[in-house]
Amino acid sequence: MTGKIVASLFVGLAGGFSVGAGYVAFLTVLGVIPRLTQLTKTMKMIHFYEAAVVAGVLAGGWMSLHDYSLWLTRFILVPIGLADGIFNGMLAAALTEVLNVFPILAKRIGIQEKIIYLMMAIVLGKVAGSLFQWIVFVDL
Repeated sequence: MTGKIVASLFVGLAGGFSVGAGYVAFLTVLGVIPRLTQLTKTMKMIHFYEAAVVAGVLAGGWMSLHDYSLWLTRFILVPIGLADGIFNGMLAAALTEVLNVFPILAKRIGIQEKIIYLMMAIVLGKVAGSLFQWIVFVDL
């Protein structure tokens, strides 16, 4: 093997290790998965959450290294998109709750007693942004 190939392999492997370490640190230090199981009251199923995260990372990593196209119909894509949105929303909710983002933000901008308005503004903004992306940028 030439020096360029060895250097590329080394850089790719080092990059993968650093991203993987950051992802594991994100999940373990912040306790995202245990908090997610607490919020959903599914503590007995934590092993399934962990297995799903590992399987998702492996599948995503493998698919990103190859040129895969999933030719699925709209009827299959809608439930997959819904499940993905629910998972990302719950993960974001667990993360914000772990970090106490809303109370800190509300205190900083001086609306402690009206925190519900802050949360609704964030939710409606996320919904509007998602709808805009799907309507404008996605060709079904």
